[in-house]
Order: sequence, then structure tokens, then C-alpha cells
Amino acid sequence: MPKGDGGSWNATRPGPVLGGHVSFMLARPHMPPPLGLLPDISAGKEREAIVGADVLTDWTTPFVAQFAVPTAQHLKLRQGQQDEDILVDVETGSWALLQQEDSRWVVWQGGPEPLWDAVEEHLGRWHAAGTPAVEEATVRVTTQAQTLHW
Repeated sequence: MPKGDGGSWNATRPGPVLGGHVSFMLARPHMPPPLGLLPDISAGKEREAIVGADVLTDWTTPFVAQFAVPTAQHLKLRQGQQDEDILVDVETGSWALLQQEDSRWVVWQGGPEPLWDAVEEHLGRWHAAGTPAVEEATVRVTTQAQTLHW
């Protein structure tokens, strides 16, 4: 790691985000942690979602959203005639389930971290900045987190 000012090792590094649909060859299998049982939505808090799960269909929006909930996994399930989008973070035990009801989206959340609240807040800041292209962003990596900045 490069040395920072004063000769000490600097554990923070900013850098640009590469454009396009960039992916890297895996050096070894990277499997997400096992999910276990899916959440009991009757135990969650329900509210109307500001942003629906339909925003997760392109490439850029999920890329931006993952910085709000970096350890969450996104699942798409079909229950009868209803599609469900579920975010599960097995590290924290947090979860969010989204369903479209007519023209609105409803979210149920449980666990210590309201995952969809974090996604909506992060996407809201991205939209307030004018939804800049990924190439206009900078990632800052520290020993605690990775953050995306415009």
C-alpha cells in the first residue's frame, strides 16, 4: 500500500470508477453466505416504498444501490401470481421485501438495519446529483467501508 503524508501507511484510497459494464475474472469461487430461512414478513414493518424494486433492472442503479447495503443479497421470487424482491443481509439479520400492488410498491422490513430505507436514501442522493454516469463517480475505500461519491 502506498505511503501517505508523513511516511505513515495510509489505509484510505480514493479512485475513479471504470465505465461500462466492467467485471473481473474470479481468482477463486466467491459464493455469498448461505441465506438460511427466508424472513417472516409478518414480523416486519410495512410502509409504501418511495422507490420500487423495478429500478433494479438496469445496470447502473443496482451498482449505485449496492453501496448502501454492501453485504445484502438480492433475490427475486414468485409467490403464486405475485413477484417479490427480497434483500437479505445474513451478517446483520436485516431484510426487506418489496411487492408491487397495482401502481404502488410496498416494502416490509425487519432486523436491526432498514435495508430499503438505506437504498432509497442513497438513490435519492444520486438522483439529486442528476444521476451522474458511473464514470463521474469516485470510490473511497477504507478499512471500514467502500463509499461512492459524485
